[in-house]
Amino acid sequence: MGSEYRLLTLFADGGFMMYPLVLCSMIALGVMIAKFFTLQIAHRGTRTVLEEVEELAMSGDIAGAIEVARNTPGPAAAILLAGLRRLETKKLNEGELESMVATTGTIELGFLERGLVILATIANVAPLMGFLGTVAGMILAFAAIEAAGNVDPALVAGGIKVALLTTAAGLVVAVPVNIAYNFFVTRIDQLIVDMEHGAQKILNLAWDLEKDGRIEIIKKVDDRWPAARRLASNAAASSPPPAPGPGAGGAAGSAGES
Repeated sequence: MGSEYRLLTLFADGGFMMYPLVLCSMIALGVMIAKFFTLQIAHRGTRTVLEEVEELAMSGDIAGAIEVARNTPGPAAAILLAGLRRLETKKLNEGELESMVATTGTIELGFLERGLVILATIANVAPLMGFLGTVAGMILAFAAIEAAGNVDPALVAGGIKVALLTTAAGLVVAVPVNIAYNFFVTRIDQLIVDMEHGAQKILNLAWDLEKDGRIEIIKKVDDRWPAARRLASNAAASSPPPAPGPGAGGAAGSAGES
């Protein structure tokens, strides 16, 4: 009971800047809890799904590999699922698989980074709020001195207390949020590596299946230049031959007279 009363007293003595700092701490705590469980689930079972999908796909069971990837959470499994659904059609355009893998990776990366902007903002803004409360406390202290007309420690102590409490509160909020932000960035970097492994696995799988003749990759034929050449040749054939010049006619007449 005494400690709770003391915390409430400190909160009240901190001034108006304590309210936004407490709000920032509650938002950051909720984001950190959600982010921790999200990244924990996303990283779980990545190595297992990569091995199982490769084994099932090479044995010809594309449907089973799709089912394994669908039942496994995480960005690597999502990339495998997108690629396997294209391989299931057994006919792909050149570059279609790479484009689908890149698009899925971008979407999954955006999902993984969701909430990091909030943590970064709070980690940067919380100390500034504390410093703002410090300035406000010093203003109150000097205003009390001005009103009293003399320097009384009892008058100055209230403003200085507000300044110190808000600064401490801002740092107490910012330090753990900054640590959590760096931790989550490290975890996301590990998940990006898992996504790259998944992308490489599905591309290697497509190459092996094409080599075995189980899928067909339609090559793109660039017929722009042959078409341009055909148009140029048709235009040249349809144009009339150039008329002979006067020099050529005179030369022919001289030849006839001789």
